[in-house]
Parts: sequence; structure tokens; C-alpha cells
Amino acid sequence: MMTDPIADMLTRIRNALHIERPFVDIPASNIKIGIAEALQREGYIWDFEVIEQPPQNVLRINLRYGPNGEQVIQHIQRTSKPGCRVYKKTEDIGDVRQGMGILILSTSKGVISNREARKQSVGGEVLCTIW
Repeated sequence: MMTDPIADMLTRIRNALHIERPFVDIPASNIKIGIAEALQREGYIWDFEVIEQPPQNVLRINLRYGPNGEQVIQHIQRTSKPGCRVYKKTEDIGDVRQGMGILILSTSKGVISNREARKQSVGGEVLCTIW
């Protein structure tokens, strides 16, 4: 039994980037699809698709690399963990690495980045940090 599926997703992405794979397959769930949508909106991945397979659907994330093969995602880390949740109010959401990175938050408006959360004036649980 997996206790933290979001950490598993981030680890799979990190490992795939390390060996320069073009895509990574992850067991799908609504929260993981939301994270993939936020990553795509912010330009950290090319795109994603949900492949329907029994018994569980698979989320395929097509990773993005620079023109010389450098990684677009340099750092990806789980912030809020099952044993220690981290929440931020709207006024407490700041920039990550002076605007070069993002936070992904789970809010009442869905899974969004810190930039979108500030525009919509919502706070929530900080899922992960990316730069």
C-alpha cells in the first residue's frame, strides 16, 4: 500500500528526468491530473494524457527539455506531507526563487500554481515546490 501517491508521482518524474526519458507513466488520480495540468500551464512539461487501462488508468506525462537537452525541471520536492500538512494564506504566498520557480497548491478552486492563486486571491495546501 502506498501512503503518499503525490510523493511517488514526484519521485517518478525526478527519476525520469535523471535518465532523460521523454515521458513517464504514473497511476492516474484526479489530484495527479490537476498537478500535471498546473505543470503544463506553467511550461514545465509539454503535455499529458490519460491512458485508460484496467484496473487503473495511467497518466502519461511528456517531459520537457531545453534546446541542448538540459532539464527544465531542476528541482521538484514534496512540501506538504501526510504527517505534516503545510497551508498558506493568500497574503503569505510569495515567489519561489525570485519568480523562477512555482508552488503548486490544492485550493477550493482546484490545483493551481502560486501565481494563479495570487491572481484569484485563494490560499490552500502547498503540495510541492518546483524550479
